[in-house]
Amino acid sequence: MIVTSKRLRDHNFPLGHLPPGPGNAITDVAGVRVGHATLRRGEDIRTGVTVVLPHTGNLFREKVPAAVHTINGFGKACGFEEVRELGQIESPIGLTGTLNVWRVADALATDAIRHNPEIARSTGTVNVVVGETNDGYLNDLQARPVAQAEVDAALADARGSGDCAPVAEGCVGAGTGTTCYGWKGGIGTASRVIPTDRGGWTVGALVQTNFGRAEELIFAGIPVGDWLRPPAQPQPSPPERGSVMVVLATDAPLDSRQLHRLCVRAGAGLARTGSHIGHGSGDFVIAFSTARHIQHWAEALTQTATVLADEGAAMAGLFPGVVEAVEEAVLNSLCAATTTTGRSGHVRYALPVEEISPDIR
Repeated sequence: MIVTSKRLRDHNFPLGHLPPGPGNAITDVAGVRVGHATLRRGEDIRTGVTVVLPHTGNLFREKVPAAVHTINGFGKACGFEEVRELGQIESPIGLTGTLNVWRVADALATDAIRHNPEIARSTGTVNVVVGETNDGYLNDLQARPVAQAEVDAALADARGSGDCAPVAEGCVGAGTGTTCYGWKGGIGTASRVIPTDRGGWTVGALVQTNFGRAEELIFAGIPVGDWLRPPAQPQPSPPERGSVMVVLATDAPLDSRQLHRLCVRAGAGLARTGSHIGHGSGDFVIAFSTARHIQHWAEALTQTATVLADEGAAMAGLFPGVVEAVEEAVLNSLCAATTTTGRSGHVRYALPVEEISPDIR
């Protein structure tokens, strides 16, 4: 069995009809940054945290329009209700393992207060947003090792397109211990450029994959789950109760309602890889636009902003862009992952992509 850490397109698997951005990553949306902190300790700790920053400024003081969507609510999402109510995000987005959620939330709140000492004293409180997937097959969930130091490290690690460094994928950060279609999953990302009369908009996706059974996998349109299986293990794997976090970013001038429409289409991208959104699967989508900043202390009651004049025409490009980016991000998470041994000797094998031929299609 051949193991590789390349991305999907390195294996000559073009996907979709829209062109990717320069890095084919969520950071192709200008200003967006991604950082990871990865924990591998002893035999039982295989977890971490990933952060997504909508821009490089002070997010509490300059919020961004946002939306969240619950495909299946079997999960521990934090901060979603205020995003639904107010339609904005005011902190970095955190992704981690299930029982680390509240520790990551506490650390993000501490970081927000560190940079904004007026929080909860001379102004309102802060709403932090954290999502999770269950990495318990390879990681000891009860250990809950992700804390302030790890979140601070992920924030310090955050890189964007201007840093000439690709987004790390596979077994990093929040994807360190996750499983996808019975193989080793992890972090994946992709982007699409939607042509417009002013040059084009970019939509990017980042996923934390932890879902699906091996027999369900559809790889770039190829039903490889019909014939490709991970090596048998001494102990049978538990029933599939996986989950996925999807983060979408765009520079299109969308409001919260319109961003929610993008969120809903992420489910189609997941389905194209074989997902049926299982009973025990926590599947959540977070989307934001970088086109406008919402000032915490506004100078006036109103402001002038660019908005869509023809929502139908805009969504005709953005919807397929989301679907294609999410599908490719999932497949990139599989391509970049490496075989990992963790808790109790459990193993998740890397998908042998080089055993899959594009000619099968």
